[in-house]
Amino acid sequence: MPARKRLILPIVVVAAAVAAAVVWWRAPRRATDVLQLYGNVDVRQMQLAFNDAGRVDALLVNEGERVAAGQALARLDAARYRDAAARAGASLAAAQAVLARMRAGSRPQEVAEAAAAVDAAGATAHNAQLSWQRQRELVAADFLPRQALDDAAAARRAAAAELDRARQRLSLARQGPRREDIAAAAAQVDADRAALALAQRELADTVLRAPAAGVVEDRIVEVGDMASPQLPVYTVALDNPVWARVYLPETELGHVRPGMRAQISSDSFPGKAFAGWIGFVSPTAEFTPKSVQTPELRSELVYRVRVFACNPQGLLRLGMPVTVRVPLHGNAPQAQPERVCGG
Repeated sequence: MPARKRLILPIVVVAAAVAAAVVWWRAPRRATDVLQLYGNVDVRQMQLAFNDAGRVDALLVNEGERVAAGQALARLDAARYRDAAARAGASLAAAQAVLARMRAGSRPQEVAEAAAAVDAAGATAHNAQLSWQRQRELVAADFLPRQALDDAAAARRAAAAELDRARQRLSLARQGPRREDIAAAAAQVDADRAALALAQRELADTVLRAPAAGVVEDRIVEVGDMASPQLPVYTVALDNPVWARVYLPETELGHVRPGMRAQISSDSFPGKAFAGWIGFVSPTAEFTPKSVQTPELRSELVYRVRVFACNPQGLLRLGMPVTVRVPLHGNAPQAQPERVCGG
C-alpha cells in the first residue's frame, strides 16, 4: 500500500504541471513588448483669409511652395487703411494736447488777466456806487427826476454783479480745470489710443501671413479679386508634424497614454521609421473602419488614437496607410513629447 502511494504522487505532480502548462498556453499573452496599430495619415489644413474686406493687390506664393511661419503670402490694397490710421493718429494727438493743457492748469498770464478784470470791475462798481449816492442827493433836493435815481441804482447793481462774476473767473483760473474734466479728457485719450491701435492692426492685416509652416495646396483667388473674411485665399497643409489616425483594440486600452513615444512606418518607405508620439485617445469606442487593414476581425470595438508623426521632409502624405509601433516598456508619457521632432 505505501508503494502504491509513492507511485501515485509523481503522477499527480506531473498531471498538475501539464494542466498548468495548458492553462498558461491558452491564456492571452503578449508576443512582443511593442504594440502595433494600423491607420492612415491625416494632414492638417488651414484655410487662410484676410481679416477685412478689400481688393487683392498681390499674391506672393504659388501652389506647391513651402512657406514659413510669419511669411507674407498676399496683400490687399492698403490705401484706405493707411488713411484711417493717419486720421486716428491725428485724433489721438489732439486729445493728448487737450489733456496736457488741462493737467497744466491755468497759465500765470491767464490768472493775472482774471485778477486785472476783478480790479476793473471793482473800479466800475465803486464808481457806480458814488454815482448812485450823488443821484440820490440830487433827487432828494428835487434837482433831478426820480427816474435818474432808478437808473443809477440799476447801474450800481449791474456793476456789483460784474464784479462778482470777475471774482468767480479769477477763482476758477487759480483752481484750474475740474478733476472730472481731466478724467474725461484722459478717457478720450485712451479711446483715441485704442482707435489708433485698431487702425494700425487693420493696416497690418492687409498683409496675409502664414500662422505656421506648411505647403501651399491651393490658391483660390487672383490679383484684382475682392477678398473678405469669408473667402479663403490659400489652403495650406501643415505637414510637419502630421497626424496618423490609428485604432486601438479595447484590450490594449490600458497600455497606451498620451505623450508616449511611437514610431510610424509606411510601405512607401521600407525600412524607414518616423518618430512620433501619442497625442489623443478617444473616450468613445467605435467599430473598426473598413479602410483600416488589421489582422483582427472587423466587428471588434476599437478606440480612435491620434499619433503625431515627425515629417520634416514631407514624405508622409494625406491618406497614406501607416503602421504605428508603440513600445510598452520604458516609454513613460512625456510632458513635452513634441521634442522628439526637435521642437
